[in-house]
Amino acid sequence: MNIIKNYKENLIKAINSIDEEKIIKIQNKLLQSIRNNKNIFTCGNGGAASVSNHLLCDFNKGIKISSKYKLKPKIISLSSNIEIITAISNDLNYDRVFEFQLDNYAKKNDILLTFSCSGTSKNIIKAINYAKSKKLYVISFTGFAPTKIERLTHLNLNVRIKNYGICEDIFQILMHMISQNIRKKFIDKKNYKKIIL
Repeated sequence: MNIIKNYKENLIKAINSIDEEKIIKIQNKLLQSIRNNKNIFTCGNGGAASVSNHLLCDFNKGIKISSKYKLKPKIISLSSNIEIITAISNDLNYDRVFEFQLDNYAKKNDILLTFSCSGTSKNIIKAINYAKSKKLYVISFTGFAPTKIERLTHLNLNVRIKNYGICEDIFQILMHMISQNIRKKFIDKKNYKKIIL
């Protein structure tokens, strides 16, 4: 089997099967939350944690600059601080690394945005249940269907590909699609093609 060819074909197939209407729904919900000055918490494990951290950069800096400071996203990645993650894991339980942090910051009508390839991560499920109990709106990106997370959240986009690498690639692509589409709304259309987002 040609692994590279197979990977490319599956990646393209996964991209082409993405529900664009759902991407727009997620984008609009996030934009509404930013405009309402709400916190957006994000988390994931492993490669999905890096997407969560990258989202913080593209939103907190990129959207803020593109909107000429009209939008000031408040993205908080629960995956970003190794000190608090290891302290919670060691002293309490790894399953609580995200939920325990949410308890410090979360307020009603904030958003929790999660990334999970398997859709079964216990620490993410705990965070989702906690978020819902505190009246946060929960958006999830998952990779394998059907999943518990898919059923628990208000809005889910499941890429339906059972390959961790491709799934994480898609999460990153979706994050860029959403952040760049929000940024495009605030950039002069004449100059848009000249700008490298």
